[in-house]
Amino acid sequence: MLTDLISQIIEQMLDESNDGTIELQRNDLAQQLGCVPSQISYVITSRFTPQRGYLIESRRGGGGCIRIVRKQVHRNEYLMHFFCAIGDSIDEGESVAFCKNLLGTGLIDERIYGVMKEALSNASLSDLDPSTQNKVRARMFKQMLLTFMKS
Repeated sequence: MLTDLISQIIEQMLDESNDGTIELQRNDLAQQLGCVPSQISYVITSRFTPQRGYLIESRRGGGGCIRIVRKQVHRNEYLMHFFCAIGDSIDEGESVAFCKNLLGTGLIDERIYGVMKEALSNASLSDLDPSTQNKVRARMFKQMLLTFMKS
């Protein structure tokens, strides 16, 4: 998919930069990839968000450019962000999404991902009333995150 390709190219540019900062011209990148500039904008605004650890600055005039900065977020800051985002209740699908994000960022490995996914599953909580499952799941997930912060 084109959006994945654009995202991969920008990620690669960030990886190759010395300080996790790049400046790119939307029109030039769009021309290189044979797409419209709005597709570049879409990828930047949807995938390079502050929640994912990026700062975006846009400069107008003189061809304009977009500056993307990959923030260095400390492990525990990231885990605390998840802790707060979980809230008092979380369903199975949301918990899997959070776990995949932890896996994708390298904060957990495949084995831990599998254990967390199963522990937080509806099957593991099947003895509980459905209205209680999401609350217990949230408490369990938060406890797991606190354990990760301690280690």
